[in-house]
Amino acid sequence: MELRHLEYFLAVAEEASFTRAAARVHVAQPGVSAQIRQLEQELGQPLFDRSGRTVRLTEAGQVVLPYARAALESVAGARHAVDELTGLRRGRVAIGMITACSSLELADMLAAFHQAYPGVEIALSEATSDQLIRELQAGRLDLAFVGLAAPPPPGIETQVLVDEALVAAVCPDDPLAGLASVPLGELGERALISLPQGTGLRAALEDA
Repeated sequence: MELRHLEYFLAVAEEASFTRAAARVHVAQPGVSAQIRQLEQELGQPLFDRSGRTVRLTEAGQVVLPYARAALESVAGARHAVDELTGLRRGRVAIGMITACSSLELADMLAAFHQAYPGVEIALSEATSDQLIRELQAGRLDLAFVGLAAPPPPGIETQVLVDEALVAAVCPDDPLAGLASVPLGELGERALISLPQGTGLRAALEDA
């Protein structure tokens, strides 16, 4: 049994798909399937039920899953400990960001991090705040820059980086233009343009 067998097994189990698992581990799908078959032959039991549209763990697969996770976490921990001991920083950090992230100067932040830790691979993805929170909860992201209109769900730690006011923009000839402040009720019957549901800005608007 090799580590890549366990890595591919865990990827298929979490993605419920050989295709998605192959993309995740950056290996062609036949290669992933072949490694899983080798693992199944070694254990003497099928680990996945391939009869449906989605791949599901068999009873044997469910038994193997926690051991596979523990083994891979132990190996990652050992590598990290050795890297810390020798002063080397290696690994991979997965970061998520919302589209409206310009005020954070994220590009400069990532460039500075890369210069300080060139051995760390940075994976950057973009999605709505709701999607990024789900990715954090699933362990597929290490950190994310999101917009929140309410407290985060349990298990998610947050730090406020930017606190911006939510304002309404109108045409120059609009009756509300030029006023220092406008009661929120004045916007109640108006058609508003906003970001889609799932974004922090939309959630703040709907709460208001």
